[in-house]
Amino acid sequence: MIIELKAASSIVEDTEILHAIDWVVRPGEHWAVLGVNGSGKTSLLNLINGYVPLSSGEMRVLGRRYGAYDWRVLRKSIGFVSSSLQERFYGGETAGEIVLSGIFSTIGLYDSPRRKDLAMARGVLERLNCGRLAGHRYDSLSQGEKQKVLIARALVGRPKLLIMDEPANGLDFFAREELLEGIGALAGTNPPATAPLTLVYVTHYLEEILPVFTHVLLLKSGRMHSAGEAAKILTARNLTSFFGVPVALRWRNRRAWLEMK
Repeated sequence: MIIELKAASSIVEDTEILHAIDWVVRPGEHWAVLGVNGSGKTSLLNLINGYVPLSSGEMRVLGRRYGAYDWRVLRKSIGFVSSSLQERFYGGETAGEIVLSGIFSTIGLYDSPRRKDLAMARGVLERLNCGRLAGHRYDSLSQGEKQKVLIARALVGRPKLLIMDEPANGLDFFAREELLEGIGALAGTNPPATAPLTLVYVTHYLEEILPVFTHVLLLKSGRMHSAGEAAKILTARNLTSFFGVPVALRWRNRRAWLEMK
């Protein structure tokens, strides 16, 4: 399994932030995780990455069991894209340098890249249609371009699992759709390695759940409301139960858009 949680709970500073999560991500699946603000989405990602503790239950990621493996090593196989990561980069670095830092799993580029590293970084940027940005200063880029650079940084490390925490947050409609198009193109393709890439996309906007996401997990107040195949989860009846108010769905280009009844 790519991710396997069994009755997984996490307690931070005497507060239970996740309660008894049962979730399995199998090879070949791409998941969207949906929830309103404060639902526990980011906490779930931090648990998977080992940034918050597993207080009870079991967790395996990429076949490794929590507590029996060094998660600092495991993170090298996990690409993690988060808006908070942007704030940790110096604006004076170029997009190319930031992507290259992903090869060394560092914040900032301190090692001398090899010629093949440079080629790999540019190749990943090209896959996301932003190769032209390689020499541009990071602080000169638009928000959407910055997110693409961070995704490229995650991909260049040859991950088996790519986790994106609300990557479209703060983007205008056109920048969001351009970013989603790039993310959709990643599904079903290989990273710069031979292993298939599994995507986990976290959002609080239903319309960002692309057709490439085969499965959906709904989180509410740190608990799992429902999880399974997207067609079975994204129904008006289930989402009405999830949000606690009557809602309707409008489908366009195989994407669901939420409407209040």
